Amino acid sequence: MANPLRKTMVYLGLADEDYEYEQGPAAPVAPVAAAPAPASSNRAPVTPLRRAAPSTAEAEMNEILTVHPRQYKDAQLIAENFREGIPVIINLSQMSEPDARRLVDFASGLSQGLYGKIERVTSKVFLLSPAHVAVSGEQAEVESDVDASFFVQ
Repeated sequence: MANPLRKTMVYLGLADEDYEYEQGPAAPVAPVAAAPAPASSNRAPVTPLRRAAPSTAEAEMNEILTVHPRQYKDAQLIAENFREGIPVIINLSQMSEPDARRLVDFASGLSQGLYGKIERVTSKVFLLSPAHVAVSGEQAEVESDVDASFFVQ
Protein backbone atom coordinates (compact mmCIF):
# COMPACT_ATOMS: atom_id res chain seq x y z
CA MET A 1 0.00 0.00 0.00
CA ALA A 2 2.55 2.56 -1.17
CA ASN A 3 0.06 4.81 -2.97
CA PRO A 4 -0.55 8.01 -0.93
CA LEU A 5 -4.02 8.39 -2.42
CA ARG A 6 -4.90 4.89 -1.30
CA LYS A 7 -3.58 5.60 2.22
CA THR A 8 -5.72 8.71 2.38
CA MET A 9 -8.79 6.84 1.21
CA VAL A 10 -8.24 4.19 3.89
CA TYR A 11 -7.75 6.87 6.55
CA LEU A 12 -11.01 8.58 5.56
CA GLY A 13 -12.86 5.28 5.50
CA LEU A 14 -13.48 5.34 1.76
CA ALA A 15 -11.53 2.13 1.10
CA ASP A 16 -10.73 -1.10 2.95
CA GLU A 17 -7.20 -1.89 4.11
CA ASP A 18 -7.39 -5.60 3.37
CA TYR A 19 -8.69 -5.37 -0.18
CA GLU A 20 -6.10 -4.88 -2.92
CA TYR A 21 -7.27 -3.60 -6.28
CA GLU A 22 -6.17 -5.35 -9.44
CA GLN A 23 -3.85 -3.35 -11.65
CA GLY A 24 -5.31 -4.72 -14.90
CA PRO A 25 -7.15 -2.77 -17.61
CA ALA A 26 -10.07 -0.80 -16.27
CA ALA A 27 -13.52 -1.99 -17.29
CA PRO A 28 -16.40 0.46 -17.70
CA VAL A 29 -18.17 0.96 -14.41
CA ALA A 30 -21.92 1.46 -14.15
CA PRO A 31 -23.06 4.30 -11.90
CA VAL A 32 -24.16 3.17 -8.46
CA ALA A 33 -27.20 4.68 -6.76
CA ALA A 34 -26.45 6.30 -3.42
CA ALA A 35 -27.51 4.05 -0.58
CA PRO A 36 -28.61 5.45 2.77
CA ALA A 37 -25.94 5.48 5.44
CA PRO A 38 -26.14 2.62 7.93
CA ALA A 39 -27.68 3.44 11.28
CA SER A 40 -24.58 2.22 13.14
CA SER A 41 -22.38 4.82 11.49
CA ASN A 42 -20.12 6.93 13.70
CA ARG A 43 -21.62 10.15 12.41
CA ALA A 44 -23.26 12.68 14.67
CA PRO A 45 -26.98 13.25 14.18
CA VAL A 46 -27.85 16.36 12.20
CA THR A 47 -30.60 18.59 13.52
CA PRO A 48 -32.15 20.80 10.85
CA LEU A 49 -32.55 24.45 11.72
CA ARG A 50 -36.12 25.59 11.84
CA ARG A 51 -37.24 29.07 10.99
CA ALA A 52 -40.49 30.66 11.97
CA ALA A 53 -42.98 30.59 9.13
CA PRO A 54 -42.63 34.02 7.52
CA SER A 55 -46.10 33.88 6.00
CA THR A 56 -47.88 34.15 9.36
CA ALA A 57 -45.88 37.08 10.70
CA GLU A 58 -45.75 38.93 7.41
CA ALA A 59 -49.36 38.40 6.45
CA GLU A 60 -50.86 39.35 9.81
CA MET A 61 -48.85 42.36 10.96
CA ASN A 62 -51.41 44.02 13.18
CA GLU A 63 -49.34 45.03 16.19
CA ILE A 64 -46.62 47.54 17.03
CA LEU A 65 -44.98 47.26 20.43
CA THR A 66 -44.00 50.41 22.33
CA VAL A 67 -41.38 49.91 25.05
CA HIS A 68 -40.29 52.42 27.70
CA PRO A 69 -37.20 50.64 29.09
CA ARG A 70 -35.79 51.72 32.44
CA GLN A 71 -32.87 49.27 32.57
CA TYR A 72 -30.72 47.47 30.03
CA LYS A 73 -32.30 44.12 30.94
CA ASP A 74 -35.49 45.28 29.18
CA ALA A 75 -33.66 44.53 25.91
CA GLN A 76 -34.87 40.92 26.16
CA LEU A 77 -38.49 41.99 25.65
CA ILE A 78 -37.46 44.05 22.62
CA ALA A 79 -35.51 41.17 21.09
CA GLU A 80 -38.23 38.56 21.63
CA ASN A 81 -40.89 40.66 19.94
CA PHE A 82 -38.64 41.82 17.09
CA ARG A 83 -37.69 38.21 16.31
CA GLU A 84 -41.40 37.43 16.00
CA GLY A 85 -41.69 40.09 13.28
CA ILE A 86 -43.33 42.77 15.41
CA PRO A 87 -42.13 46.38 14.87
CA VAL A 88 -40.88 47.90 18.13
CA ILE A 89 -40.82 51.56 19.18
CA ILE A 90 -38.22 52.21 21.89
CA ASN A 91 -38.58 55.34 24.05
CA LEU A 92 -35.30 55.94 25.89
CA SER A 93 -36.40 59.01 27.86
CA GLN A 94 -36.52 57.08 31.17
CA MET A 95 -33.02 55.55 30.87
CA SER A 96 -29.62 56.75 31.96
CA GLU A 97 -27.29 57.91 29.20
CA PRO A 98 -24.86 54.92 29.31
CA ASP A 99 -27.66 52.34 29.39
CA ALA A 100 -29.45 54.12 26.54
CA ARG A 101 -26.30 53.90 24.43
CA ARG A 102 -25.91 50.21 25.17
CA LEU A 103 -29.54 49.56 24.31
CA VAL A 104 -29.32 51.42 21.00
CA ASP A 105 -26.16 49.48 20.15
CA PHE A 106 -27.95 46.24 20.99
CA ALA A 107 -31.02 47.21 18.97
CA SER A 108 -28.84 48.18 16.02
CA GLY A 109 -27.11 44.80 16.06
CA LEU A 110 -30.44 43.02 16.47
CA SER A 111 -31.98 44.77 13.48
CA GLN A 112 -28.86 44.24 11.37
CA GLY A 113 -28.71 40.55 12.25
CA LEU A 114 -32.35 39.97 11.32
CA TYR A 115 -32.23 42.11 8.16
CA GLY A 116 -34.43 44.77 9.72
CA LYS A 117 -34.03 48.50 10.03
CA ILE A 118 -33.52 50.93 12.90
CA GLU A 119 -34.62 54.53 12.52
CA ARG A 120 -34.57 57.47 14.88
CA VAL A 121 -38.01 59.05 15.26
CA THR A 122 -37.02 61.75 17.79
CA SER A 123 -33.87 62.33 19.79
CA LYS A 124 -34.68 59.51 22.25
CA VAL A 125 -37.23 57.42 20.34
CA PHE A 126 -36.20 54.70 17.87
CA LEU A 127 -38.20 52.42 15.58
CA LEU A 128 -37.09 48.86 14.89
CA SER A 129 -38.85 47.55 11.80
CA PRO A 130 -38.49 43.97 10.52
CA ALA A 131 -37.51 43.28 6.92
CA HIS A 132 -41.10 42.71 5.79
CA VAL A 133 -42.33 46.10 7.10
CA ALA A 134 -41.97 49.19 4.91
CA VAL A 135 -41.71 52.52 6.73
CA SER A 136 -42.53 55.68 4.84
CA GLY A 137 -41.93 59.24 5.96
CA GLU A 138 -40.16 62.45 5.12
CA GLN A 139 -36.68 61.40 4.03
CA ALA A 140 -35.43 64.96 3.40
CA GLU A 141 -35.92 65.88 7.07
CA VAL A 142 -34.16 62.73 8.24
CA GLU A 143 -31.14 63.34 5.98
CA SER A 144 -30.74 66.96 7.12
CA ASP A 145 -30.95 65.85 10.77
CA VAL A 146 -27.95 63.48 10.50
CA ASP A 147 -25.54 65.87 12.29
CA ALA A 148 -27.78 66.30 15.34
CA SER A 149 -27.25 63.01 17.11
CA PHE A 150 -28.45 61.66 20.42
CA PHE A 151 -24.94 60.49 21.12
CA VAL A 152 -22.90 63.58 20.26
CA GLN A 153 -21.48 65.12 23.41
